[in-house]
Amino acid sequence: MLDVRRLRLLRDLARLGTIAAVAEAHTYTPSAVSQQLAALQQEAGATLLERVGRRVALTPTGEALVRHAEVVLAALEAADATLAAARGGLSGRVRLGAYPSAVRPLLLPALVALARDHPALDLLVTELDPVAVPAALRDRSLDVALAHDYDIVPVEPDPALDSTPLLDETVFLAVPATWERDPTGDPMWSVRDADWIVGSAGTLCHSLALHACELAGFRPAVRHHADDFAAMLALVGAGHGVGLVPHLAVGQPPAGVRLVPLTVKRRTRIAYRRGAGDHPAVAASVAALRAAARADTRPGGVIASLSTGLRPCSVDTV
Repeated sequence: MLDVRRLRLLRDLARLGTIAAVAEAHTYTPSAVSQQLAALQQEAGATLLERVGRRVALTPTGEALVRHAEVVLAALEAADATLAAARGGLSGRVRLGAYPSAVRPLLLPALVALARDHPALDLLVTELDPVAVPAALRDRSLDVALAHDYDIVPVEPDPALDSTPLLDETVFLAVPATWERDPTGDPMWSVRDADWIVGSAGTLCHSLALHACELAGFRPAVRHHADDFAAMLALVGAGHGVGLVPHLAVGQPPAGVRLVPLTVKRRTRIAYRRGAGDHPAVAASVAALRAAARADTRPGGVIASLSTGLRPCSVDTV
């Protein structure tokens, strides 16, 4: 019988690429990981790993076993969900995560509702970049998380995770109030010569800005990097450049900012480990997040606020 813990290590080696990275993810030593993988290979009775230069790579058999491992791990999650439902009641620790601009409008109302309706739940919240969500769910430091991508910069689905769509939101081009739009032209093309404010390299926001500019036919002149959208809007308002800001992150911009809606959408989904969707605590968390998103589209909500206009900034109509 194959050891599930060792299967998880093999799965993570396929994802992370090196034994050192797997050891760091599991707080093991590289030697301990190597020993566990060697034991798994003996259990399997087949060659799972091979040396490629100074690194270890999976053989075709090893890659096939990883695919089976994903199924096994999902089945164990489903079994745990069935047992939790059989025990009845909602209790235990639930670790929730969200990207920064979703914490206040979505995660906080969901947290309040969960605490009110299910007081036996021990709720923990973590703010993190969506790029870090898959790893956090895989290593069980999170149970439910809000993740996002953009329609022009899609993220490949993670085989270890399931997700359900939550909302799509408009992405705005944030420009100084003095900017004059060509009513017949593409607003992105009209800022081709502007200084740009983008996120740090490696973030989805950085990829979004570069790809949106590329689709518009130019390479942006990046002058500033800002991962905090409030800081980005402050720089725009001060006349130091332009940037792209998704709807939830707009908040109350400073004076001197004009928001131009683009056709680009940011797509938020609720993610959890594959097989865990029927766990009562996970299902309750998903329901609370959906309720928060629905409530936020009502008059006065963050999602609805742009349809009525924001002040002190101005909002162009589509």
